[in-house]
Amino acid sequence: MKYTSTRSKIKPINSAEAILRGLSDDGGLFVPEKIPKVTLDEIGALQTLSYEQRAAKILGKFLTDYTDDELGECSELAYNFFDVPARIPVAILIQDPKNPIAPVGEMELFHGPTSAFKDVALQMLPHLMRMALKKVGETKEILILVATSGDTGKAALAGFADVPQTKVMVFYPDGGVSKIQRLQMVTQRGDNVNVTAVRGNFDDCQNGVKKIFGDAKIRDELDKLGVKLSSANSINWGRLVPQIVYYFAGYVELIKSNQIKLGDKINISVPTGNFGNILAAYYAMRMGLPVRKLICASNMNDVLTEFFRTGVYNRNRPFHKTITPSMDILISSNLERLLYHETNGDIKQVARYMSELNTLGKYKIDRKLKERLDKIFHAEAVTEDETRDYIKRIYDSFKYVLDTHSAVAVAALSKYRGKTKDFAPVLSAGTASPYKFTNAVLTALGQQVDGVDDLKQLHMLNVTTNLPVPKNLGALSTAEILHGDVCDKDEMPERVIKFAAK
Repeated sequence: MKYTSTRSKIKPINSAEAILRGLSDDGGLFVPEKIPKVTLDEIGALQTLSYEQRAAKILGKFLTDYTDDELGECSELAYNFFDVPARIPVAILIQDPKNPIAPVGEMELFHGPTSAFKDVALQMLPHLMRMALKKVGETKEILILVATSGDTGKAALAGFADVPQTKVMVFYPDGGVSKIQRLQMVTQRGDNVNVTAVRGNFDDCQNGVKKIFGDAKIRDELDKLGVKLSSANSINWGRLVPQIVYYFAGYVELIKSNQIKLGDKINISVPTGNFGNILAAYYAMRMGLPVRKLICASNMNDVLTEFFRTGVYNRNRPFHKTITPSMDILISSNLERLLYHETNGDIKQVARYMSELNTLGKYKIDRKLKERLDKIFHAEAVTEDETRDYIKRIYDSFKYVLDTHSAVAVAALSKYRGKTKDFAPVLSAGTASPYKFTNAVLTALGQQVDGVDDLKQLHMLNVTTNLPVPKNLGALSTAEILHGDVCDKDEMPERVIKFAAK
C-alpha cells in the first residue's frame, strides 16, 4: 500500500515514511492510493479475537510495509494500559427499539491512560513511529508537534514521554480547555516533553502548527539541529488509522450482544470537531463495514453541519467556547481527506478548495459531490441546553453517565431519528470519561457546583452517580505543575526552535 498527497502529484511513499513525515511538503495530507476491502467473513472472524488481534488484522490492510509480528507487537504494547479487558467495550442502552433518544450501543473509547478516545490512537502511534524510524533508516531526532483542543495533547504527551529519538511539544489554547484537561497536560513528566499555552483559540494553535510544517526556513533550521518535524494530530495517517479499528470492533460487539446479525447495516453517530474520528468511520464503511448513515454531530460551532446541508464550508463565523471544548473548531482539517476520496482523487479540485479556505475563509463544492456526500452523511448541530438535557435523559433512563461530547452524539442521533424515522441499530461514539467534564455533567444532573473546585467535583460526581473515578484523574490533585509556558500565536515558531535546541 502506497500513500500520496491530497493536493498535488507526488512520488508515492510507504506508510512508514508517511507516518514519520506527518504532513506532505505541499501542505496536503497523506492518503492511501486505494482503500482496502474487508469481507463479511473477515468481519465475522473478528468475533473470536482480542482487541489487540483485531487491531493488527485491520491495520495490516493499510500498513503493508509492517509485518504481522510488528503490528501484533505494536497492538500489545499500545493497549496494555487500558483499564478494562475488552479495551473498547460497548454498553447496550435500549428499552424501546424505536425510542429516538437511546442509542443501541454506546462505544466506550475512554478506558486508556488519559480517559479519552485519543488514547486508542496515541498509544499506538509512538510504537508505529519507533518501528518506522528503523525501517527508513532515520537517525535524526523526531519532534512531534501537536495542536490540541483538549484531549489530543495529553494523549500525545503520555504516548511519547521518554520514547527514544523523539521529542513532543504541545500547544493548547490558553483558557480554552477544561481545568482537568489542562492539569493533565501541565503535570506531564518526561525529559522530552514541552507544553505551551497559546493566547488564542484552537484554530490559532492548529494554523500555527500547519504554518510551521510548511515553512522551509524553519525546516532548514531544525535540520541543522538534527531534528525533523512530525505530527501526532489526526492529520498524521498513523494517528488516524488505528481509529478505523474500533468501528469494526464495535460492530462485532453488537453481534456478540445479539443486537444485530452479521451483514446488518448500522448507523454511526460521532461527536465531531476536526473530522478525524468520523473520517475513520467513513474509511471503515468504504472498506466494507455495513453502514447505512454516518451522523456528524456538532456543537454550536456548526461549520460542518452547514457544510453537509448546503455544500458551503464557511469558517467566517463567531467562535463559541462551549462545554464541549474538544469540538470548538472552525477548521476541520481531516475533511480534506474526504474531499480527496469523494472527488476520486481530484488533487486540483482539493487544492483549490483549500486555497479558497485559506484566502477567503470558505469554499463551495459542486452539486455532484454534494449529492455523493448526502448519501453517506447526515449532520446535526446540538445546543448547550440540548447537551445537558441528553446527559440527564440517559442517566435517568439507564443510570449511565455520558460526558458532554458523547451527549452531543446521542442528541444528534435523536434528531436524526426524529426526522428520518430510521431506527436502525446504532454505534454512538463515547469519546471521553464524564470525569473530564465534571462541571457540565454535574450541572446537567441537577447538582449545584458554583464555587466547587474542579478536583473536588471528581468526588462529587462519584457520590452522585457511584461511577468510579479513573485513577489517572484522581491523582491530579497531588500532581506537580511542571509546565507553565504561554506565548502569542506569532511566537510559536520561536518556541519550537528553542525546544528543539535543548
